[in-house]
Amino acid sequence: MKRVMLVLCMAACLFSLSACSAKETADKTADPQIAGYIAQSSEGLLQSITALSEADAQQTEQSLLDQDEAGLASGVTSWIGVMKDTGAFSSVISSDTELTDDGGYVCTVQAVFENRPVEFKTFYVLDNKSQSLMPTSITFSPEYTTGEKMAKAGMNTLMGMGTVFCVLIFISLLISCFKFISVFENKMKAKEAAAAPVPAPAAAAVVEEELVDDLELVAVITAAIAAATNSSTDGLVVRSIKRASGAKWKRA
Repeated sequence: MKRVMLVLCMAACLFSLSACSAKETADKTADPQIAGYIAQSSEGLLQSITALSEADAQQTEQSLLDQDEAGLASGVTSWIGVMKDTGAFSSVISSDTELTDDGGYVCTVQAVFENRPVEFKTFYVLDNKSQSLMPTSITFSPEYTTGEKMAKAGMNTLMGMGTVFCVLIFISLLISCFKFISVFENKMKAKEAAAAPVPAPAAAAVVEEELVDDLELVAVITAAIAAATNSSTDGLVVRSIKRASGAKWKRA
């Protein structure tokens, strides 16, 4: 029911502006009659929007967006964001309407709420089709005390500095882990080196070389024995070769 009343109130405010044109005087000041209509409509919008609870405001916001009423929806969105800081609406202090550079109008309403003063500002432009003024943007601007501003600034600074320090700590921890990565890589390289097959030494070539030398030595000794005994080498069989001591060779 509240949402229906809000839409009806907004429609009434818009119809009240339908007879207003965008005529401008030479000094770029708003026509007093048009300014009065705009101020009255803006105050009606202010009271209609602030009468909504948070749940009703969210539903109304979605309904206005579905109807392509972006200007009115912006006011409900702004109210949702500040309603906890402002409290309930109390009264209107003053209303001032000015002509903008683009031929539209801006109405600034100074109002008193339960917790603090609020500046309610509405921007209007002339719709060429309906020849009526339509709201394009609605904003609520609460007035905070110096202490509240300092507290918010301190909180923002604390959050920013905290985020920076958290990122720096994470980077330092990541860099400190690099030494463990290098140790892990060295262990993996050592395992791969141990698993690789070790090439066998060239023992076969040495054995073959020694075997060739022994055969030559056997042939020489066999020929020497055959010459010394005047016999043939066919009956000689060399079963082993042992090196004699130096003294016996000298005696020979």
